[in-house]
Amino acid sequence: MAELRHATAAAAATHASSSPAKRDAESVSASSPLVASSSPRGGGGGGGDGKDGAPRSSSAPHLHHQRYRLPSPVRSLLALEDPRSPSASASYRILVAVVACLVVAALVSAPSVWSRLNAPYLCRKDGIRLHCPRVNERDSLWENPHAAAASWKPCAERRSDEISDLAPENETSGYIFIHAEGGLNQQRIAICNAVAIAKIMSATLILPVLKQDQIWKDQTKFEDIFDVDYFINSLKDDVRIIRDIPEWFTEKDELFTSIKRTVKNIPKYASAQFYIDNVLPRIKEKKIMSIKPFVDRLGYDNVPTEINRLRCRVNYHALKFLPEIEEMADKLATRMRNRTGNVNPYMALHLRFEKGMVGLSFCDFAGTREEKAMMADYRQKQWPRRYKNGSHLWPLALEKRKEGRCPLEPGEIGIILRAMGYTKETQIYVASGQVYGGSNRMAPLRNMFPNLVTKEDLASKEEIEHFKKHVTSLAALDFLVCLKSDVFVMTHGGNFAKLIIGFRRYMGRHRLKSIKPDKGLMSKFFGDPYVPWATFVEDVMITHQKRTGLPESTFPHYDLWENPLTPCMCRA
Repeated sequence: MAELRHATAAAAATHASSSPAKRDAESVSASSPLVASSSPRGGGGGGGDGKDGAPRSSSAPHLHHQRYRLPSPVRSLLALEDPRSPSASASYRILVAVVACLVVAALVSAPSVWSRLNAPYLCRKDGIRLHCPRVNERDSLWENPHAAAASWKPCAERRSDEISDLAPENETSGYIFIHAEGGLNQQRIAICNAVAIAKIMSATLILPVLKQDQIWKDQTKFEDIFDVDYFINSLKDDVRIIRDIPEWFTEKDELFTSIKRTVKNIPKYASAQFYIDNVLPRIKEKKIMSIKPFVDRLGYDNVPTEINRLRCRVNYHALKFLPEIEEMADKLATRMRNRTGNVNPYMALHLRFEKGMVGLSFCDFAGTREEKAMMADYRQKQWPRRYKNGSHLWPLALEKRKEGRCPLEPGEIGIILRAMGYTKETQIYVASGQVYGGSNRMAPLRNMFPNLVTKEDLASKEEIEHFKKHVTSLAALDFLVCLKSDVFVMTHGGNFAKLIIGFRRYMGRHRLKSIKPDKGLMSKFFGDPYVPWATFVEDVMITHQKRTGLPESTFPHYDLWENPLTPCMCRA
């Protein structure tokens, strides 16, 4: 008891001698949750307080190891130190200043951070939809900004003072007959070439037959699609053309089947001299010969200039569609411009993404495993030599994508058009076959551009039914509506796009835009999901500044149908 009384008295004396500030600090230390308790509740155990729970002396050496070491400014802010002390006051002001700077910086950067977190770099994919940033329509979207620099005019027609060099009928070297194969535009090129080689050999041309193709499966005749009388009369001073095989020739079946009546093994892009040396002697011998195959069997830079000019004359002047096709195309173009009640410009989009084109490209496209497996089977069946075992196709597909040799998907061309500045309100006429993947594949493009229509949307069922008898007639409608558009956009190569761009260049439509996207540049961006939208837009605009359909200087092995400048156009 004496020891207990002595300990109690010593503790009381200690408290009595402590200053008020020290007692306040000790009181805070005892009650603050950020300071370790001096002993477990209930006491007891080695090194603990006395049984009565009296606190330890503040001078205990191990007490500092039990406290949480916080910086002085924080301790001051949390009232762990007396704010009246000079050091605490200065630290408090520094802390407040730092916190204020952090708050201001956060407020300033918040919108930018929020937009980067929520806005897509290119476009955000939501299921089968693509959401791209909104853009403002630019004034130059519907005009060719470089058209003023193009001072060219068409000059492939015969001049009034030009004397015909056509030989008399009885002096013809013979008759030639060709099958124009493929789709409408491939057939159109074959017809132009047939007139040209007839001129080269001073032969008489029998009206070409539009051969049924395995893909198109069409039985259209020349007279079902083109104005025959206009065609023959337009070229009467250049080449003699007759409607049918001469009556005196009684072996008509041989003209289609007999090797003796067929000229084969003509190389692609053959020269004019090749026909004179190798084909003309056989025509003179047999009088009537058929030539097959006849796809790209005449070159461009290895024939006389007047022959190239004649081909342009056939393509741009002599080959006219039937009046009923022309009239229907005019109606469709007018309806496109008046869909909103006001006269608006419209874009024509040639979307090449049919199953055959996707398969033939041997490129890789987004899709499910089932789709990819079905496409692999299709390629193996259609092109077994190219497919082999399929192991080499993946690196080949990557290489082709980088080089810009793959067709653009509907969603990809939609992103490009949006980057160029075309808005959701843009009126778009789509010319295409059956898109591979159907509505799901078209959904991203349709979501970005809901005013997307085809000829079936613009015309009544009765109007279209009349043209369904011939697949080529439907293709002719697409051709003319694209030709009349304010802006024409292609997604991949092919005769259709080449002929449209060439036609627009020749007839002065180069003053309006014909856009040929840089697919190689696009593949680079589509492969990098972190490219900022602003960077993408800037590169698209710069790259496509001069890809707007102006006539271009020719070069060796150029394509006459896409760029008819040198032989067919003159300075205005």
